[in-house]
Amino acid sequence: MKSKKLVPYLLVSPYILHFMLFIAFPVVFSIVLTFNKWNIISPMKYIGLTNYIRLFQDKFFLQSLINTIIFLIIHIPLQIVIALLLAEVLNQKIKFRGFFRAAFFLPVIVSGVVVTILWQQLYGFDTGLLNRILIAMGIGRIGWLVDPAWAMPSIAIMATWKNVGLYVILFLVGLQTVPPHYYEAADIEGATHLQKFFKITLPTINPTIFMVVVLSTISGFSLFIEPYIMTGGGPLNSTLSAVLYIYKQGFFYYHMGYSATLGLFFALLILSVVAIQKKFVEREK
Repeated sequence: MKSKKLVPYLLVSPYILHFMLFIAFPVVFSIVLTFNKWNIISPMKYIGLTNYIRLFQDKFFLQSLINTIIFLIIHIPLQIVIALLLAEVLNQKIKFRGFFRAAFFLPVIVSGVVVTILWQQLYGFDTGLLNRILIAMGIGRIGWLVDPAWAMPSIAIMATWKNVGLYVILFLVGLQTVPPHYYEAADIEGATHLQKFFKITLPTINPTIFMVVVLSTISGFSLFIEPYIMTGGGPLNSTLSAVLYIYKQGFFYYHMGYSATLGLFFALLILSVVAIQKKFVEREK
């Protein structure tokens, strides 16, 4: 009997071990690290709240937060609008619908590093394809990645192209859950396509929209590979994302305690933003 009682605990023990080693321990260690100074080589030195005080005085971290917010302001609306429009088209009975669905999803499964390098070549100032097209049209070159005004919007466009396929699939799933008799009743009343879209489709897929907004926000806050490879955070720190700055503090300058403090603050910031989104986006109408 005792052996039978132990079976459930043995079955869940791999997950418990995984949780303790790879989730609980890193979180606790990171929190402890925020109160210490540590460069990996030397022993930890307790410094109290010094890292937290430094955080609120760090103009570069503030700049990285502003850059990340600018990215989100461009990226999230652009991604949602494009994904929803594509999903609406691909939900219709058109030729080669399956092919187009797979084609739009393909960039999602391609390595982010590969996509970033590809777009880096497209954005090239002298030899990039985009600037060649502009020159052929009689328009001057644009410093996609070398002009501070264009660098972050350029990265946002590239990230939208990379990720939009995933949200197209999610919106397709949401659109297919809308009961057909809603549209049939609207047709009887003489509703236009736009009226059906705004009065039936959008309210019905509201949970899907909320999920897409949350996933887009978390993904946007995690912006790292694109600026790391394409610009290194430049020009003039205009593409220095918060995650890239945290990475540099930890693995470029070996300020592990301060890097952990930045990471903890940033995680709480993301949690707060998602909570606010849930309040305003998922509100019942």
